[in-house]
Amino acid sequence: MSVPVNVSAEGSVGIIELARPDKFNCLSLEIHECISRARESFEADRDICSILICAQGKHFCTGADLTEVKGKMSDAQALDHFIAFGMEGLRRLEQSRLPVVVAVQGLCLAGGLELMLSCDVCFAAESAQFGDQHAQFGLIPGWGGSQRLTRLMGLRRALDLMFSARWLKADEAKQAGLVNYVVPDQELRQAALNYCVTISTRSRPGIAEMKRLAREGADMGLDQQMRLERDAAVRALRSEDVAEGLDAFENRRAPAFKA
Repeated sequence: MSVPVNVSAEGSVGIIELARPDKFNCLSLEIHECISRARESFEADRDICSILICAQGKHFCTGADLTEVKGKMSDAQALDHFIAFGMEGLRRLEQSRLPVVVAVQGLCLAGGLELMLSCDVCFAAESAQFGDQHAQFGLIPGWGGSQRLTRLMGLRRALDLMFSARWLKADEAKQAGLVNYVVPDQELRQAALNYCVTISTRSRPGIAEMKRLAREGADMGLDQQMRLERDAAVRALRSEDVAEGLDAFENRRAPAFKA
């Protein structure tokens, strides 16, 4: 029986690869479990500095596994578990102290879009297309799409994407704030991997703290945000990594942060 997710590491980069191309990498409970286990394993590994999520085949992910969903339609408790488990898994990915980079090719729709939205940085192949898709079939997002889209795109653009169920090409998605980088298809994985390798040269605690500040602060008022950053900055300025970084700056050399 084939494994739906391949988990590996390339140097300091933990790689989670959706490996169900014959099913357009649709997300089942098993796949969510695999992603969560891989994330936990990478977080516990001191040699891993970032996570890259990618996918086999022509398309990144076209949504939830509807065969699995239909099998639970008569059981509200089973449906709730399916939604809650996926939602919690993506939330943990978003809250991970490791930066999470995603590489998207082909279609990234509905649940696939929700997976992409829970990551920190998105690389898109020129072939990539992004859409919510739920409205076309009488569905609504269940893994955080209605909330994350609004935060990233703004209310009106997010509602338009959800109402219309239209697809955005890679360049449009970048303009809308959903994508950071658009690269040729054949360069997608390497470009995203190179970015992750660059992250590994930074201070690991510093990167984790910046991610925490940005994510937690998004739910606060400005005064609370400023206090959150102030407290973190004081702690950081007393750390070994900052001492090393300042010494490297003064001596015009590359910093050597501790693993």
